[in-house]
Parts: sequence; structure tokens; C-alpha cells
Amino acid sequence: MHRGGILYLKGTAIKVGGIFLAITGYLGMIVTLIIGLMLLLGSSVTGWQMEINVMAALMGGFSVAFAVMGIIGTSNACTVSRFGKYVKMIGNREYCDVKEFAQQSGRSVKAVVKDLKKMIKKGWFRQGHLDEQETCLMTSNEAYRQYTALMERTRREKQEKEERAAKEQEEFSRLSPEVQKIIEAGDEYVRAIKAANDAIPGEEISEKIARMEMLVDRIFDRVEQKPDTVSDIRKLMDYYLPMTMKLLQAYEDLDAQPVQGENIISSKIEIEKTIDTLNVAFEKLLDDLFQDTAWDVSSDISVLNTMLAQEGLTEDEIRK
Repeated sequence: MHRGGILYLKGTAIKVGGIFLAITGYLGMIVTLIIGLMLLLGSSVTGWQMEINVMAALMGGFSVAFAVMGIIGTSNACTVSRFGKYVKMIGNREYCDVKEFAQQSGRSVKAVVKDLKKMIKKGWFRQGHLDEQETCLMTSNEAYRQYTALMERTRREKQEKEERAAKEQEEFSRLSPEVQKIIEAGDEYVRAIKAANDAIPGEEISEKIARMEMLVDRIFDRVEQKPDTVSDIRKLMDYYLPMTMKLLQAYEDLDAQPVQGENIISSKIEIEKTIDTLNVAFEKLLDDLFQDTAWDVSSDISVLNTMLAQEGLTEDEIRK
């Protein structure tokens, strides 16, 4: 038994009932058919032809009813048999892919989904649920609770992401065409640096390029926040970033060579040192872009300290 309760209905009684229904139905169909045929044959030698024909028609109706009973019984027995196979496939798991059922049972995915829905509706899977896409069966309420919580979190994160993107787009649209163009170019450089990093396997150089990507990304984020700083990155756009991409491409080409000779190794070392230098320069540039903020904070702190001193609320005044 699962700690959250019984997961599966024991289908023995249902299967036996289905078999009994099938046998009864098919036997009843045969018997009523025979009686009906005998009545039809007998009607030709008696004077009760109309009455016998009515009785034969009734036997035909009973035969159809018994046939339906037999079909239903057979269907129930087969469905219970498949249910047992599904339970065996699941084992101790609480999640199972519908495709796995289809592959192991030899049935189509559509037929398996129809089976599972029917079994869940009948209560054979006591705590059974299908996911929204009908691709996975969850056999316990706890598993379904975890799934619904995950789906809710995913939907919420998607909504938040869309809202952030809409807000960023709105803020971006307020920028001047010149700043927009620079931001878009900056995003292209960030993507290009990342692509270069993905193409270069070395761990140490990869860490350096990853740091460069982060710094360049933050520089352009700052320019987007404070468009008046765009003039401070002219040299970055016109020289440093184009040169950076040229160096990264050269390093990628050198690193791809099957034979790492002395000249190749020496050139790679020089490029790595230059990347270190560029990272220091980019850090300094990013820091400079926050200079106005630093001045504002310093001014606010100075005013705050003056006001606290006037009110006698500073530590020195309290000690007096």
C-alpha cells in the first residue's frame, strides 16, 4: 500500500464479472437464435404463423440483447486484463510516460489514453491523474499535487517573464534612436562573446571570457538605465569591442589547430593576457558609469549626517 493510500483497484472481481457476462451473453444469444430459427421453421407447418413469427422476432431481439451483453462482458474482461498489465509496467513509480505504455502494450498512444481515462473514471486508478498534455500518468494524489504546483510555478514565471519583457520593451522604446542603436549593437556583442566562449573549450580562458561577457552586458544595461552616459562608451564601441572580437576569433582559430606549436602557444598566452587587461578596463569603465550615483549617495549621506548632528543624534553627540 502506498503511504498516501491505495493506488489501484483489485480488478479480479470485475474481470470475473466480465467473463461471466460474456459467457452468459454469448450462450443466451446462441440459445435465442436457435429457438427463433426453430419457431420460423415451425411456422410453415402450423396454423399459428403470425403468432409464431412474433415470437421469433422477440427471440431475435433477445439474441441481439444477449450479443450486446457478451460484447460488453468481453470488453470489460479485456480492459481489466490491460489494466493489470499497466499496473505491472508502472511498478513502484508514481509517474509513467504514456508512450511507454503504448510501446510495451503494442497499442497506439491514442488507444492507451482512452484506456487510462476510462480506468481513472471508473476508479481503478484510485488516485490516478493525467497531465494537461495527456502524456504522463500520475498514480498518486501527492504526485499530482507536485505536478500542479510545478505547472503553476511555471505559468507564474512565464507571466512574470512576459511582464518584464513588456516593461523592458516599453522603456527601450522611450530611448532615443541613437541610444537604441547602441544598445542593440551591445546586445550583439554580448551574444558574440558568448558564442566565442562556447567555441573555446579551455576552462581558464572560458572563465575570463565569461567575466568579459558579464561586464559588457552590465555596461550596456547601465547605459540603457542612464542614456546620458552613452558618450562615455564611444571608445568601447569604436575600438575596444571590435578589437576584442578580433582577438577572440584569433584565439578560437589558434586553439583549433591540431598541432600546438611554440608560436601558437605564445600567441594564445598573449591574447589571454590582453583579455585580462581588457577585463580590468571594462571593470573601470563600469565603475565610472556609476560615478553620478556615487556622488549622489555621498551627498545624501553628508546631508543626513549633518541633520543627525544638528539633532544631537550622532554617536559623538550622545556620548557628550
